[in-house]
Amino acid sequence: MKERVLIIEDEMAMVRLLELELSYEGYETTIASDGPDGVDKALSESFDFILLDLNLPGINGIEVCKRIRSAKQTPIIMITARDTVSDRVRGLDTGADDYVPKPFAIEELLARMRSVQRRLQTKETGDMLSAKDLTLSVASHRVSRAGQDIELSQREFELLHCLLQHKNRLMHREALLNLVWGYSYEGETNVVDVYIRYVRMKVDEGFGEKLIHTVRGSGYILRD
Repeated sequence: MKERVLIIEDEMAMVRLLELELSYEGYETTIASDGPDGVDKALSESFDFILLDLNLPGINGIEVCKRIRSAKQTPIIMITARDTVSDRVRGLDTGADDYVPKPFAIEELLARMRSVQRRLQTKETGDMLSAKDLTLSVASHRVSRAGQDIELSQREFELLHCLLQHKNRLMHREALLNLVWGYSYEGETNVVDVYIRYVRMKVDEGFGEKLIHTVRGSGYILRD
């Protein structure tokens, strides 16, 4: 059965883009063009995801999120042109699971949707993530391979965690940069490649099978 996505958005160009791209990725989409319609559809139907604009006619996105959260825990990603820290904080404090400012690459949105799903699955099934003989525990901040403990810095841990959450999927450099370092990062753009090298040295070198692979010109994939 296809996963269902509710798009609460009044900008028709954005709606058409999301419909097209999500349909291509195998999702079934439903559209609500204002706040009240979005609340009504979200509460009366069952969805796997809600993509929610902040600036909506009738009821704004913050209030829509509050009303949905009062009754359901459907994953919500806010999508909006407003990208101040206060906007992001309000959205997340209201109950949104993530926040993507416009403009954005569709690959990044899809990666964030998968990331939210992985986090929810981790909560449901425990905190352990694994690939082959590599394991990562979120709760204990512990990584091991073939029974051997591996020491990682905080950023290395976050990067490996992200790769494990999306294992067997290509992760573009831009998506990794935003998911691990955040939108406000203004440092060197090759930081992803540098930290991938650090992580590889610790989790791949000295072990028989390499898990982290480069997709030239695109990004990286952790293959299980």
